[in-house]
Amino acid sequence: MKRWIWLILILLLLPVQAQAVELDIEAPSALLMEKTTGEILYAKNEHEKMEPASVTKVMTLLLTMEAIEKGAISYDDVVTVSAYAASMGGSNVYLAEGEQITVEELLKAVCVASGNDASVALAEHVSGVTELFVAEMNNRARELGMNDTNFVNCTGLPAEGHLTSAWDIAIMSRELILNYPDLRRFTTIWMDSLRGGAFELANTNKLIRFYDGATGLKTGSTSSAGYCISATAEREGMELIAVVLKGSASQQRFEDAKTMLNYGFATYALHTVEPDEPLSPLAVRLGMTDTVPLTLPQQGRTVLVKKSQAAGLTQELTLPQQVDAPIAQGQQLGTLTVCDGDSVVLEVPVQAAESVEKLTWGEMYRRLLIKTFMLQ
Repeated sequence: MKRWIWLILILLLLPVQAQAVELDIEAPSALLMEKTTGEILYAKNEHEKMEPASVTKVMTLLLTMEAIEKGAISYDDVVTVSAYAASMGGSNVYLAEGEQITVEELLKAVCVASGNDASVALAEHVSGVTELFVAEMNNRARELGMNDTNFVNCTGLPAEGHLTSAWDIAIMSRELILNYPDLRRFTTIWMDSLRGGAFELANTNKLIRFYDGATGLKTGSTSSAGYCISATAEREGMELIAVVLKGSASQQRFEDAKTMLNYGFATYALHTVEPDEPLSPLAVRLGMTDTVPLTLPQQGRTVLVKKSQAAGLTQELTLPQQVDAPIAQGQQLGTLTVCDGDSVVLEVPVQAAESVEKLTWGEMYRRLLIKTFMLQ
């Protein structure tokens, strides 16, 4: 009996572990992430290595958009389709060897129709040959901390060793939509066409039509990978990423994605920190000006909170009575702390809105003369 009493006491003294939310997700691996903060809201076997099928193309799109940003290629570039690109099987837009097509149309073909031929054409245009492009895919994956990933091709067609995880897919999906929102003009297309209307396109992501706020991103399926998706959606300024791997059926992957997205939108909200009152200028000692205006940074002021706790958040502003010159613009002078009860949720630096130089001897003498004459 004493042993049981001691065991109960020990268990009571152990720190309470956060209980993971239980969602009705059929797929063996899934994950829900919030875009702005990168916080994980739900996870199930998130590091299990699996075939991603055409969700692979998220990295293909990322490298293409980065090449456009760097000026290495442009939307208007005309690409001549190679025999290799034209030979791709699986989902494609039936590019012909020697056909000329713009980067913009190739991006549309990948985002909407998941064209394997279009993916290879983009890879060859960015890197010259697909082997080099795939090496760059793996290098970029390492840079992003995608430690569960090894790419063998740029399409997601079955290949030994071509594996990733729900966690890694969320990471690269976030990188893509966070930095290249312009891609949404392709990922949100429901139906369109190529070649001047001669070839019809229909989005493989049915959420685009049937889920409120859907913004993308990429589906994938093969017999070995099952049915996969990286689904993105935005409501009330918050965008979520729902990843499903090895779904049992096409519609089921969409249902699993919707279950996670519905949970995220119903439970969480983004809270942007603003001071309760306008920040008053702070007194400056021995400065060319007597005060310095204060501001908060544009980045790092957003916190993800449960909707149930948002109304109970409190703020505390910590500032000195005065600061010594010189002061650099952007220099941290204080802190705005956001709390949920006794727990600190976020600390935002309070910064100098402009620079203040140290008072010079000449300026000190000038001010002294002014005061002297004013007293006479």
